[in-house]
This record gives sequence, structure tokens and C-alpha cells, in this order.
Amino acid sequence: MPTSAPPKNRFERRRAETRQALVRAARQILAETGDTSASIQAIAERADVGFGSFYNHFESKTDLFDAAVTDALEEFGQVIDERVEGIEDPAELVAAGFRLTARMADSHPELMRILRDRGLAQIHSERGLAPRALRDLERGMASGRFACTDATTALSAMGGTLLSLVALRLARPDLDGDETASDLAEMVLRMLGVPPDDAREVTRCPLPNPT
Repeated sequence: MPTSAPPKNRFERRRAETRQALVRAARQILAETGDTSASIQAIAERADVGFGSFYNHFESKTDLFDAAVTDALEEFGQVIDERVEGIEDPAELVAAGFRLTARMADSHPELMRILRDRGLAQIHSERGLAPRALRDLERGMASGRFACTDATTALSAMGGTLLSLVALRLARPDLDGDETASDLAEMVLRMLGVPPDDAREVTRCPLPNPT
């Protein structure tokens, strides 16, 4: 039985590690300042990789920062997925997403700052949060839980509201994040056609415990 991976596997693993180090450095810059004017040399130094390694993975800084945003939003989506696993009601899924997002302002501030600053351009992305939200909306429409007629339009409204929640949560840490998130989630559910009393009940039910 071999004690180490073949050279090609080691190479691919190291290549993946270098790429992830660059993405992680870009995410840190986005979260700290939002400034994408940092030089490639500065990014490489922060990632602790050689300058020449950059062009083995990305054609430009724009490509790198796009990858960093996608990486952050995909991580965000995975965190939410883990918490809502097992929830069947589309309305409860939407509400839980809002409420958990508010809590992540404290537990994952880097992700929230990137979402606040870069999320608008990602509302209809094919990765990250958008496909998950679109899935839940389509399920709600198919089951009759939601009365909206166009999932893409509903996604625009819901995504914009979620980004507003993130911005408010980061700007006003003194506010009760749970209550604010529940209020906004209730408004969104009513917009989607959930009866008012039902929308209020769903947005105040206990959140699933972390697994």
C-alpha cells in the first residue's frame, strides 16, 4: 500500500492550495476594505505565494475577486443549508434564511461584509445563494404555498430585502437582530402570498439547532 499520493496528485493538491490561498487573501481584502486596487504583488504576499503563481490560476485581478465573492457566497449558502436541513415548508425555509443571516453578522462578519458590498451583482448568479433561493421559491410556487407568478421577479425582491437586512445589521449592531430579521421575513412572506397570521407564526417559530 503506497504511503504517499502519486506526484500528479501532490501537484494538483498543491495547485489547489495555492489557488485557495489567493482566493482567501482576496476575501480578506474585500472584507477589510472592499478595495480591489491592491497590487497582484500585495495579494501574493498576503497569500504567501510567489508572484508568478498568480497567473497560473487567474488572468486578472478581476477574475480573482470574482472568484473570491463566489467562494464567500457559496460558503454562506453551505452554512445556511446545514442549519435548515430537514425543513420542508418553503415559507419556513425563507424565514430561517433571513433569521440565520442576521445571526451570521456576529458569527461570520467577513462573509456578511462581502455580501453587503458585493451581493447585489450576485442576486441572479448561478452559484452561491441565488440558486438555493430560487429553488425554494419554485417549490413554494409549485406547492401553492407562494402565490407569486414569477420566481425570478420574486428572487429580485427577496434578495434585495436580504441585502438590506445585512446592511442594517452591520450598520446598527445595537438593534435586535433576531426581531429585525423576523419582521423583514414576515414582510417577504406576505409579499409572496402567505396569509398574515401564518407569516407571523412561521417567522417566530424556533430555529433549528446547529448540527
